[in-house]
Amino acid sequence: MTSPDAACGAVMIRTRGLAKTYRTRRRTVEAVRGVSFDVSAGEIVGFLGPNGAGKTTTLQMLTTLAEPSAGEATVAGHDLRTDPVGVRRSIGYVAQGGSAGSDARVAEELAFQARFYGLPEDVARERTALLLSQLELGELGGRDVKTLSGGQRRRLDIALGLVHGPSLVFLDEPTTGLDPQSRSNMWGHIASLRNDFGTTVFITTHYLEEADALCDRILVIDDGRIVAEGTPDALKSQVSGDLVAVTVAGDPRAAIAIADQYAAGAPVEVADHTVSFRVPQGERVVVDLLRQLDAAGIELDGLSVQRPTLDDVFLTLTGRSLRDDSTPNHTKDEAA
Repeated sequence: MTSPDAACGAVMIRTRGLAKTYRTRRRTVEAVRGVSFDVSAGEIVGFLGPNGAGKTTTLQMLTTLAEPSAGEATVAGHDLRTDPVGVRRSIGYVAQGGSAGSDARVAEELAFQARFYGLPEDVARERTALLLSQLELGELGGRDVKTLSGGQRRRLDIALGLVHGPSLVFLDEPTTGLDPQSRSNMWGHIASLRNDFGTTVFITTHYLEEADALCDRILVIDDGRIVAEGTPDALKSQVSGDLVAVTVAGDPRAAIAIADQYAAGAPVEVADHTVSFRVPQGERVVVDLLRQLDAAGIELDGLSVQRPTLDDVFLTLTGRSLRDDSTPNHTKDEAA
């Protein structure tokens, strides 16, 4: 699948038929099954899918940590197979587990990473100072890494991935384990990577609200295949309407009959005393719905209108929730 914006600027990631197959004692496991997509320069692209869907394996291939079994890809202008060193020099990678040494000092760790990439000593110092300031770590340069909070350490991980000035950065579950406030703050820092540094960002996440808030475009992977691609709004528009839920105080049968009039053939679901259905532009029908319920003498305990979510999109596409953390059989076999 190709980004509609790919023609408007440089393509930072291009994959065609990228696949990864593992052999276990019991069977051959197709972890990634021929994924094709483009990521344009300056995009923030989210890569979503439940555990075992192929996210991590795809990320490992794109960052040269795993060799593809089939297909081809260019990353930051370098061929994944023939120029893996060029790929590694041009990208930043922030792993889920972090990469900072716990016994090092913050500024020393950054400067060492910069020198590791071949930056001259004066440039390494400049980059270290800039990133400490940009990521709100300026007062912590002399602190030991092991004394940092979770949010501070995660910002240091991102700084380490940026210190050599990559044009493309991969963030693997960047806010996992953070409290809600730290997660919200981290979103601002991730957005600034593109806004302040011009960096292209490819991010894997389990947090649907994170992808919705940050990403220009989303790729959804399930069972090793890309099953959907588009902007968050475009993906959510695939779900047929807003979810209207009415909770009644008594017998819901009369409310069901009224809901049927609005659902126009779509299913009406009932759970205890809550009647729910989907309808386009749900907020427009609520006033008339309330009038009909009142005229019928139906006492309400609650009413809500919910816009489609990315989880609704995944449920529509695959029949299961994106939040489902059950492990597919092929992942269990890999561990065997």
